[in-house]
Amino acid sequence: MATPFLSSEEYDERAHQLYNEGQYDDALTVLREGLTLYPSSVELHVGIGYAQLAREEYAWARRSFEQALVLEPEHEDGLAGLGETMLKLGQDDAAMRCFRHTLELGYSDDVDLMLQVGRSLFREGSLRDKSDFFEAGKEFFETAVQQMPDSAEAIACVGYTQHRLGDDDAAIGSLRRSLQLDSDHAEARIYLANILYDQSEYEAALYHFERTNPDDHWDELGIWRLIELKRSLYQLGENDPELKPWDDRLSELTGDLDDVDTMLLELDPRSGADTAPAAETARGQLELFGTLLSSLADAKHDGPEHQIIALDGTQYDGSWEEIVRRMRDETGHPAHSMEEFMAGMSQHGFRQTGIRIPTHDAESFLRGSAVAGLLRIVR
Repeated sequence: MATPFLSSEEYDERAHQLYNEGQYDDALTVLREGLTLYPSSVELHVGIGYAQLAREEYAWARRSFEQALVLEPEHEDGLAGLGETMLKLGQDDAAMRCFRHTLELGYSDDVDLMLQVGRSLFREGSLRDKSDFFEAGKEFFETAVQQMPDSAEAIACVGYTQHRLGDDDAAIGSLRRSLQLDSDHAEARIYLANILYDQSEYEAALYHFERTNPDDHWDELGIWRLIELKRSLYQLGENDPELKPWDDRLSELTGDLDDVDTMLLELDPRSGADTAPAAETARGQLELFGTLLSSLADAKHDGPEHQIIALDGTQYDGSWEEIVRRMRDETGHPAHSMEEFMAGMSQHGFRQTGIRIPTHDAESFLRGSAVAGLLRIVR
């Protein structure tokens, strides 16, 4: 007896599972097979749109979402997906019309949808540093909270946007409320710990950092700060076993070689056999070259916020961004962007030490350079 065809819902379910596993190519194959049998399935068109969006095929994603909306103009996931695609294409007004339309159609009670839209706006706001996207994202997050007041995730998302909008007191309140509802919400706890650290509330920051596990961290900055705090406040030695899980996680996050790193290793044999001991030595110097928390200046006080000393003895004062900018102007090319300068210095540092230096923000870049032994952070 012949095997019956799958229903459109079964195709969509299979593709959704593959999508959640990050297997976007396989998900597309399943969805396209389904569409040959069910060309009018809105869900399959929407699924293809999201898979293409994940693959950064924005023009194709837009076409798929628009095809879905021709079939069902008020489809909430189609509108949200088209809105996110429009953001990626730089068509902000069109994106906002799609997002607003979900509210006009009465989908405000769909908490997952509100969070999805809010996250899209938050991500794009972070990429472009646009406060109006944070404001809009906050509105959708607050709508989710209105519908589900005990949602720790929704409340935490409100806190993230409050922080990006400069209202740290409100952000701290929201994140603490989120953790009261769900003490295992690691993302909210790490975010709160970093805000408290930036406010020089080091013991409170460490309290929250210590209630996370190494695997909860996907960014090096929080781990560096936790190690700093433990060493400074608990007077731990550089080889203390309490720090080993965190050092191991830091190595996992910074140790993967990409194609550029592999090429540099091939071009510069000095980064080969000696890389492991050099990395171990530099990592062991974190206590020496790390921030001396006891002398950190409060942000409210007069004077430089941070201070570093380069290997040639040059001293740089100011915010993390100001320090990197001055380093670029004095040792690099002033016409280069900050990102270009940090990328170039990171590659140079990797050739010297075998340690990858992050470049996604000025503070991580400087702390990574200190771990590699290329500068000393005084405060």
